[in-house]
Amino acid sequence: MRRTRNAKIIATLGPASSSREVIKQLFDAGADVFRINMSHGTQEGHRERVGLIRDIEKEVGRPIAILLDIQGPKLRVGRFIDDGVDLLEGERFRLDLSDELGSKQRVCLPHPEIFAAIHPGTNLLIDDGKVRLMIEDCSANHANTVVMAGGRVSNNKGVNVPGVVLPLSPFTAKDRDDLAFGLKLGVDWVAPSFIQRREDLVELRKIVGNKAFICSKLEKPAAVDSLDDIVELSDAVMVARGDLGVELPPEQVPAVQKRIIRACRAAGKSVVVATQMLESMVNTPVPTRAEASDVAVAVYDGADAVMLSAESAAGKFPVESVAMMHRIIDEVERDPAYRLALDAQHPSPRPTPADAISDAMRRVVQALPIVATITYTSSGYTGFRTARERPDSPILGLTPSINTARRMALIWGIHAALSEQIHDVEEMVDNACQLALAEGMGKVGDLVVIVAGMPFGVSGTTNMLRIATIT
Repeated sequence: MRRTRNAKIIATLGPASSSREVIKQLFDAGADVFRINMSHGTQEGHRERVGLIRDIEKEVGRPIAILLDIQGPKLRVGRFIDDGVDLLEGERFRLDLSDELGSKQRVCLPHPEIFAAIHPGTNLLIDDGKVRLMIEDCSANHANTVVMAGGRVSNNKGVNVPGVVLPLSPFTAKDRDDLAFGLKLGVDWVAPSFIQRREDLVELRKIVGNKAFICSKLEKPAAVDSLDDIVELSDAVMVARGDLGVELPPEQVPAVQKRIIRACRAAGKSVVVATQMLESMVNTPVPTRAEASDVAVAVYDGADAVMLSAESAAGKFPVESVAMMHRIIDEVERDPAYRLALDAQHPSPRPTPADAISDAMRRVVQALPIVATITYTSSGYTGFRTARERPDSPILGLTPSINTARRMALIWGIHAALSEQIHDVEEMVDNACQLALAEGMGKVGDLVVIVAGMPFGVSGTTNMLRIATIT
């Protein structure tokens, strides 16, 4: 089964999509990657879902990627005597480390890291920004604030500290346990939350090694400030617009989204646009026109993938949501303006053999009637470099590794397939042509272009381009 579109779809699994029947329907409707959200559910429940996905993968004969989304630290206020208080604009309110139940005057904020980082003038956002406090004075164990935007604050509501890099690891004890669990199960991608700086990814890479690819979620303005470093150390980046939109003014989020997409395109890393893409389909069978346009804009901008969260995890219409996203992407990619936009945004090649070969490949596809671009890769590196060029032909990503094939399900345009290990150029050309025929990407007499690295089987050695005729 081969998709006819290039941009990929990530579907989050949850209560509405836990059965084999629904997961299979989601795949048939267009899901390329399934997201396991460790913020909800149990490890045993997630283990069952992973088993179902792998069973469906065998049935359909197409690699399916699994993305493990780890929760990250959750900053929350404590509990109140009456379960909550109503704060009015202009009132004073104190936050401290005391574990006494909160009142109209104060509440516990059990995070000394916040007190260590804030200063007078810092804003604190509570309950996704519904309540905003400004720090008047503070110390290592308290902060006196004035209410700038009032509202109800109830037990354990979340706290955001925009514009401040907090001195804490993005990986809690739960995250480390969930990460070990996921890697043991063989997930293909890991999506860390609360990434703020380069050091966070260095820490994660030591844990993950080469067991999975990393898709860093950009949720905080501090992460955007360190964008180049984060892109460099990630295999993909997710524009997590929900949390990002809490700490940034909403009007800034579209420009930040485009900036992140451009940075990933330039670096040849995958980029995912996520959160509230078809939000109304949680409860209705069709999206708003604005939501359809939102998905379309991300695709026009060159995103590798778009993601469904509550729509597929907990909504009333999970399969319809995936099918709708598939149709929107398909419609955009058939628009001639889509190709014009991709070509206009094309990043210059870096001074490396891999980029020189990939750039030449793109020009060959433009000049000749190429029916397929075929890449050989052991690690996925050649797949990333080829997809960066956004060639105007389907990409067949061949690899001897099932893990690499699954990981490439998140990369723009790549249809991954398993191949025997190649030993010489003649075998490479023969194998490429036969698999292009088998995967329905061409017929006898058609031209294909092949990108590979020599010596064969060595990661990161993309250095060869070959034009061949299918025989």
